[in-house]
Amino acid sequence: MDLLELRNEIDEIDQNIVELYEKRMEICKQVAEFKIENGKKVFDKVREEEKIARVKSLTHNAFNSVGIQELFEQIMSMSRKLQYSMLAERGCMGKLPFIGVEGIEAVGARVVFQGAEGAYSQAAMEQYFGKQINSIHVDTFRDAMAAIDEGSADFAVLPIENSTAGIVNEIYDLLVEYENYIVGEQIIKIEHCLLGVPGTKIEDIKTVYSHPQSLMQSSKYLSEHDWQQISMQNNAFAARKVSEDKDKTQAAIASEYAAKIYGLEILKHGVNHSSTNSTRFIIITNQKIFRKDAGKISICFEVPHESGSLYHMLSHFIYNGLNICKIESRPVPDRNWEYRFFLDFEGNLSDSAVKNALRGIRDEARGMKILGNY
Repeated sequence: MDLLELRNEIDEIDQNIVELYEKRMEICKQVAEFKIENGKKVFDKVREEEKIARVKSLTHNAFNSVGIQELFEQIMSMSRKLQYSMLAERGCMGKLPFIGVEGIEAVGARVVFQGAEGAYSQAAMEQYFGKQINSIHVDTFRDAMAAIDEGSADFAVLPIENSTAGIVNEIYDLLVEYENYIVGEQIIKIEHCLLGVPGTKIEDIKTVYSHPQSLMQSSKYLSEHDWQQISMQNNAFAARKVSEDKDKTQAAIASEYAAKIYGLEILKHGVNHSSTNSTRFIIITNQKIFRKDAGKISICFEVPHESGSLYHMLSHFIYNGLNICKIESRPVPDRNWEYRFFLDFEGNLSDSAVKNALRGIRDEARGMKILGNY
């Protein structure tokens, strides 16, 4: 047989496959109708595993066995998505436990940030809320999360990602640990300055204090000088120390904002080597609310430690036409080599496509949590 004849045979087989696929999906609609009427779950893991084992046993070699498994996993995945969409059309998806609001009430709000006065977090807080708020600051990220969890503050402002240094791992872990939710974000440009007490000259400096990331981001400039570098918990703590010690041999790397707060002199602007360095801060509350005009959703979930599990979760976004903006992973405590995935994607919790995708992920993943819509 020549190539054309072989291709013609394949075309005939493909036509049969399409016809059988459409017939199968019609029957799946009837299955969905039964499940809707009887309140049964769409995802039946045991049934699907039995089905996969059965169809694999019908093949005649190892290569085809693997291929059939992948094919039927996709077919059953499409069947589930069809059933989820039918549930959505019938209003059987259930309500997401979040309340839509017109805006975030800022005037008079109690807002907590991590660090001392003059921290970048304080600058992000004022850019987002303005100055008509009651603000407090705490030493650690955990302290900030605990403050809103227990109700001593209404909102917290915390850094979650830097364009140079990457994500803040601890924030991701705390979002899982606490029942707190993201309601907004604020991105601010980071420009590190070298600060000293008034009258300090560059040649006077022997020791520089700052947060480890700020020291790293300013490493090119610091390498030009033979200074001792000492890490601090926060840039603002470094500025405060230099201000309180009034020692001209000390300098801090912190913001212009911190210089104003502590009465320090800016010895050099922009000591960080990246001119596009920015930090994204998230606004967190203990209320399950979201702005009605919100356009980004953050979630996290775990998947079984087996081949293709993450792929199947991501397929819900593809099927529903949702754009994933970011994906990160963090180790699951006490379970070696297993990971929790964090996703940001475009959408609003009131959108039917979003509800459809979240329903599928909630049924098929382990411990999905909506972290916020903002």
